[in-house]
Amino acid sequence: FFFNDTATTEIYTEQIVGSVRCVQETGINAEYMGMLKDKERQEKEKKRKELLTNQAVNDMEVKEMEQEPSQLFFRHNTALGPPYRLLLDTNFINFSIQNKLDIFKASMDCLLGKCIPIVTECVIAELEKLGHKYRLALKLTKDPRFEKISCSHKGTYADDCLVSRVKQHRIYIVATCDKDLKRRVRKIPGVPILFIQSHKYAIERMPEAFGTIK
Repeated sequence: FFFNDTATTEIYTEQIVGSVRCVQETGINAEYMGMLKDKERQEKEKKRKELLTNQAVNDMEVKEMEQEPSQLFFRHNTALGPPYRLLLDTNFINFSIQNKLDIFKASMDCLLGKCIPIVTECVIAELEKLGHKYRLALKLTKDPRFEKISCSHKGTYADDCLVSRVKQHRIYIVATCDKDLKRRVRKIPGVPILFIQSHKYAIERMPEAFGTIK
């Protein structure tokens, strides 16, 4: 375009050049932003692939499994047998008294064999803490026919002690009426549970412990 006025021509030319430059800069910025987005997508894809690779490696790793004692072959505890070693907890002793059950006679009637009641130091400590209400249960543990086992752990929470002991030595029958303790013991293969049902002792998992069919 040409104008008679030179000044007007120069102004119009500058406006056209400025518009072209603005368009060029906008195009450059758009291209730069596109490159940044592409780079960001590549980084995300790279991290995703690394994460999938790490997960695949973790899945392939062999987890260390707790080794079961040799007598628990096929989950059957051949180490159990008369005389049966009964690991008593606090409430089993107390409930036996409430149900007027002689621990020695009732356990022999249930298992048809000689039984040795065993109490740990932490069970005795629990009975002492429970006070006057459990005085008869505490007195019963003083019977010389009861076998006492010392504890090396801290505190007097007996359930943890009993579970730890039967995991290390699968030679016991756990005598308890506590639901939580029974649930924990059931997770340990080859360990039977003696409990009170209908005013007499009943045994759980003994056939499995011996490898016989229920």
